[in-house]
Amino acid sequence: MLSAFAPHYDSYARLLACKTSAIVVSVEYRLAPENPIPACYDDAWAVLKWVASHADGSGPDQWLNEHGDFGRVFVGGDSAGGNISHTVAFRVGAIGLGGVRVIGAFLVHPYFGGVEADDRMWMYMCPTNTGFDDPRMKPPVEDLARLGCDRVLVIVAGKDHLREPGMAYFERLKKSGWKGRQS
Repeated sequence: MLSAFAPHYDSYARLLACKTSAIVVSVEYRLAPENPIPACYDDAWAVLKWVASHADGSGPDQWLNEHGDFGRVFVGGDSAGGNISHTVAFRVGAIGLGGVRVIGAFLVHPYFGGVEADDRMWMYMCPTNTGFDDPRMKPPVEDLARLGCDRVLVIVAGKDHLREPGMAYFERLKKSGWKGRQS
C-alpha cells in the first residue's frame, strides 16, 4: 500500500487534473493494520465532507471556495481505493451529502474480495468483519442499487488478479436496479 504522495500517484493526480481541467483531491487515508478497517472508509468520507464544506463558499480553503465546481464531483481510486470509492458513493446515496452532486465513480481494478490471499489479509485488517460476504468487501445488490452517483466506470486489466471480482461487481451493479449508467 502506497501513500497518496507516492510519485506515481501524485503524477497521475496532476495529469488527471491537467487533462480534465478538474480539481483533484487525493486522500491520504490511514492504513491497516495500525489503523484497522474501517479507518480508511472514514478518512475518505471525512475528505469528501471537507470538500462539500466549500460548496457554499465558506470552507476553510479559499481557493477551493472560489474555483470548485461542486455540481460535478467524481470519486475514484484503484485497488483498495476503488473499494473505498464505492463505499463513499454508497454513503452519499444512503445518507446524502449536502452541497455537492457526485456525478460519478471510477473504480480501477477495484478490490471486492474473491482472491483468497487478499481476502485473508482483508479479514485480518478488519477485525469487525462479518466473514467473506462482509458488505464492505462484497457489496450486496441492495447496496449497489443505492449508489449516490449517476455514473460508474469499472476498469479491470486482462491479467490482473482482481479482474474477476471486478467484473462480478460490474455484473451485480447492472442487475441491481441502480438508476445510473455503468461502463
